[in-house]
Amino acid sequence: QVQLVESGGGLVQAGDSLRLACAASGGTFSSYTMGWFRQAPGKEREFVAAITWSVGTTYYADSVKGRFTISRDNAKNTGYLQMNSLKPEDTAVYYCAALGGVIAIAEVDYWGQGTQVTVSS
Repeated sequence: QVQLVESGGGLVQAGDSLRLACAASGGTFSSYTMGWFRQAPGKEREFVAAITWSVGTTYYADSVKGRFTISRDNAKNTGYLQMNSLKPEDTAVYYCAALGGVIAIAEVDYWGQGTQVTVSS
């Protein structure tokens, strides 16, 4: 089985940057799309960004385009989410996930435990 562990969350000011990491163990992302989702208090989990592991094609939610960058390091079996120009609206628990291909919550095979990102104004 694959385990995903997120790290890098924290409390920052609006306009600051954070880099989240998602390390996979017990398997690799090789046959998956790696995605990031987030969930704010009282709201449903939503898609943030994704990258196909083999090809490197990226996808972003409109709300983060131009500010967030998703990437992967094949040798380390680790994915990253670079978050720049953070806004209070970005405050949420961020989850990494391995998906079969179609970018949808229902297609997630593995979830990480989540890491809290809090952006103050």
